Amino acid sequence: MEAEAVAKDWWLYHGTGAGADRRTRLEAGSPPPWRDFTGIPDPGYAPPGCGGPAWERTRRRGEGYVPGEPEKDVVNTALHLRRPLLITGKPGVGKSTLAYSIASDLDLGPVLHWPITSRTVLRDGLYLYDAIGRLQEAGLEQLRTPGAAAAVAGTPAAAPSISRYLRLGPLGTALLPQDRPRVLLVDEIDKSDIDLPGDLLTVFEDGGFTIPELARLAQEDPTVAIGTDDDPDTAVRITQGRVQCRYFPVVVLTSNGERDFPPAFLRRCVRLHLEPPGPDKLARIVRRRLGVDIEANEEYRELVHSFIERAEDGDLATDQLLNAIQLRLAGAWPEAGDRDRFLATVMQHLTGPPA
Repeated sequence: MEAEAVAKDWWLYHGTGAGADRRTRLEAGSPPPWRDFTGIPDPGYAPPGCGGPAWERTRRRGEGYVPGEPEKDVVNTALHLRRPLLITGKPGVGKSTLAYSIASDLDLGPVLHWPITSRTVLRDGLYLYDAIGRLQEAGLEQLRTPGAAAAVAGTPAAAPSISRYLRLGPLGTALLPQDRPRVLLVDEIDKSDIDLPGDLLTVFEDGGFTIPELARLAQEDPTVAIGTDDDPDTAVRITQGRVQCRYFPVVVLTSNGERDFPPAFLRRCVRLHLEPPGPDKLARIVRRRLGVDIEANEEYRELVHSFIERAEDGDLATDQLLNAIQLRLAGAWPEAGDRDRFLATVMQHLTGPPA
């Protein structure tokens, strides 16, 4: 069986957990001069730490990932260079789970998740502004106090504070200046509009962005507190409408390979291609996720063999193998004569018509 990689001195991410000391090395490490940012944290804002339901979801999902030595090398390269990590591979090979593994391994708090569709634009990730809601409330306020606008001749009633209608998105929250980087998962970026990868370039280079709605009000109200993607009720103060990171976040972009990206975008990323796991890695995944020793159980070895055989005819996800073993652990599908139907049910190919 394939042995687990021996940790290298320069690695920050090991994929084994208990990484508080390595997180300290990440925070204290010297970034490349062109990736050194100067954002100042808001002392009144505390990002979610390693506790609570959101962190528990991140931890549980991340601990099940089994990285190989090539993956660790590439992930650590991205961490040292403070560059986005672009992960490609077939559906179900663990691209998204790797982001949770990084957060769990280095105790970086809950993963910020930005799912991408064909309608997604850059602003969706940076911030949300409910302009219509603000106008509606202003109108309702005038109806409740009809004489307010006439109190000072020619002077309209003041609009409600803009802070209630602004909220940072997952990318915007990840770029907040903080004492440790956050992990941001940009999921399935290959499904985006053709312009989104190019639109991300400036944000990735600058490590920050401006909220125009706040910048226009900077003279009257230079500092405004708005909600975050973690919690709309936990506000962070934004000064002069500018969000500027201190540590560049750990950005993980996933792609199923459905499109090519412009060279300028690829140049700013560290790239990792994940191949479907082989039998040795599958055995390690099953042992870590389900506590089952494949080598000691012939039935489970046969399930792994069947999974690999079926994967040759079409895409399968690793969690389909885990589902099959979990069902057998629970005593489901016990009859030998049902084996073919059992495999066809839990290991249906992800592409093409259903069997």
